[in-house]
Amino acid sequence: MRHERGFDSSKIRHCKGVTFPELMVVLVIISLFVIFAQVRFFGLLRKTTFKGQLNELVSSMQMASRAASESDRRYEVIIDLTEQSYMLREISSSDLSEVLEEEIIVENELSENCFVAYVEFDDEEYTNDGRAKFRVGHSGWQYGGKVVLLDEDDREYSILINRINRIVELKEGDVELLKPRNEDEMLY
Repeated sequence: MRHERGFDSSKIRHCKGVTFPELMVVLVIISLFVIFAQVRFFGLLRKTTFKGQLNELVSSMQMASRAASESDRRYEVIIDLTEQSYMLREISSSDLSEVLEEEIIVENELSENCFVAYVEFDDEEYTNDGRAKFRVGHSGWQYGGKVVLLDEDDREYSILINRINRIVELKEGDVELLKPRNEDEMLY
């Protein structure tokens, strides 16, 4: 007997498919996971950026100290509190007020989540605007001090510059600055 090509209802298999509402629920769940991952990623990126900027500034100051100790050259780290930027330069002329383009080694702007609040020197000079200059030569830093920075949550961090032992270090919080003693405070 000849079979006709036609519709044979006995051979139909019932396939269960995904309905439109089920598909929408799965897409919403996946979207929520993607949004959650993006929020966490950008939060980590912001924190990394802040810490990265702090470390770059500390590294610039350490580079200046190290280079000065190994040579007869002088270096200067200029922190501009108005522009929220900093620069490391090699001092090549006797005119310290003018920065020549060829003297600039590092020049960076800080982002909005990294704010220089103030600079205090160990001779009790203080500034929260304008420029603060840390100069270093073969014999060490001209002045020690601290640079206090704030992150996006207004947490304080201090970069400490020790003029005696040349150490530049980063500490969490607004750390008290050690100041040199006067002659009358010395025991000997």
